[in-house]
Amino acid sequence: MQNFQFYRTPGILFGPGQRKKAGGAAAAYGKNLLVINGAESLNSSGMKEEIWTLFENSGLKFNEYQFSGEPSPEMINEIVKENLNVKIDVVIGIGGGSVIDAGKAVSAMLTIGEPVEEYLEVAGTKTHPGSKVPFIAMPTTSGTGSEASANAVLSRTGPDGFKRSLRHPNFVPDLAIVDPELTISCPSKITAACGLDALTQLIESYVSPKASPFTDALVESALPKIRGNLLKAAFEESENIEVRTSMSYSSLISGITLANAGLGVVHGIASAVGALFPVPHGVVCGTLLKAATEKTIQKLKSLDPSSEALRKYARAGFLLNDVSFSDTLTGLQLLIRKLQEYTERLEVPLLSEYGIKAADLDKIIRDSGNKDNPVKLDAAEMSEIIRERIAA
Repeated sequence: MQNFQFYRTPGILFGPGQRKKAGGAAAAYGKNLLVINGAESLNSSGMKEEIWTLFENSGLKFNEYQFSGEPSPEMINEIVKENLNVKIDVVIGIGGGSVIDAGKAVSAMLTIGEPVEEYLEVAGTKTHPGSKVPFIAMPTTSGTGSEASANAVLSRTGPDGFKRSLRHPNFVPDLAIVDPELTISCPSKITAACGLDALTQLIESYVSPKASPFTDALVESALPKIRGNLLKAAFEESENIEVRTSMSYSSLISGITLANAGLGVVHGIASAVGALFPVPHGVVCGTLLKAATEKTIQKLKSLDPSSEALRKYARAGFLLNDVSFSDTLTGLQLLIRKLQEYTERLEVPLLSEYGIKAADLDKIIRDSGNKDNPVKLDAAEMSEIIRERIAA
């Protein structure tokens, strides 16, 4: 057995109705609460008033910040500036992955009061000490797993855009309140994109060179949940709480496994695409997943047909198809077939629908990576992956 590290997870309150514990959980840290929530998701859930009443009944004083889209350094800096001289006892993020990332970044920067861009990976020049205001995450989507990870992704979109992480092991939320009832109102297209993001994270962390027996066991518990519920959640059983609970579990697990095992080429490309073009992260992951998996498998076969990564891809194929384990080749075929099925049935958009053209390949590849992919893909191979999803 290889050596491995496993970082801490948040405290977890999981299951339908757990949102009702939010007031007491926040009040355990103090009376002054800063709430960051999405402009749409919490309102559409119909539960905003209920949660606000929980806060009030727990004696909490709170200010609310709403936003849509992905958090930028400027947004984080503005919220921090407005609250720097206020005693904030706890920050809570209620929304999708972007909202939770924003909450993480605010909780971390309130202790420092400096521009957050100075502490971002790659672009920053300073190292964050890991101090933060206590942070609670309440996801309203099932996809990013941000409620269990140690980084907050901030971005600027455009020709000189970027997506960079503010990262420290201490930035894992102190508590994740994962109530699948908060996800029921999530629209079909967002449910599909988020679900494919979770699936991508599970597969990439499973085959990562940094995977461990801990992360493997977690992924293997989550893939069958995806198998039985992704299509149902996006379509005919979107209000089925058991279906939504399975998707919330899969998302949570994907956050834990990515935090401990890393991610591969899909996310390496998605980061570059998201910096340059206004494409939702889950859409990028979903549209690239089949092509990137197939390309990685092809290269692994050429280099080492008996590799552990190929066996894991095959096992994922069996788990996603509810088929008894047999030979590796069959499992690999089942995996690619299932990923193609998801791409087609969920009508995952082509990148060209967001204005991306073949002429953009060089600048996308320039900033793409595949750090924890089971085999390193070169620029030409990554270009082939993207080309497949620029035009059908």
